[in-house]
Amino acid sequence: MIIIVARAEVLPGQTDAYIRLAKELETLSRREDGCIAYTLHRSTDNPSVFVVIEQWRDRQAIDAHNASEHFRRIVPQLGAMRRSGTVEHLTVVE
Repeated sequence: MIIIVARAEVLPGQTDAYIRLAKELETLSRREDGCIAYTLHRSTDNPSVFVVIEQWRDRQAIDAHNASEHFRRIVPQLGAMRRSGTVEHLTVVE
């Protein structure tokens, strides 16, 4: 299993549009083969900071996700609304 933690600080005035698109991506991503979990979170300390925590079966599932129509359509739009962002890929320590 691979976990992805994507953090974004959204530009002023873009929060509602960001949430709308991020929730669409969440819904469509959850339907994909290999998606274990995909959830959008909002910081309680800073309402312009969002974190998506994703869990995928394997690298192939992530590659298919990144090649999907909805990912290629939505992610660039989300990127245009961000002031900053980071993405980390993690594995479970056993």
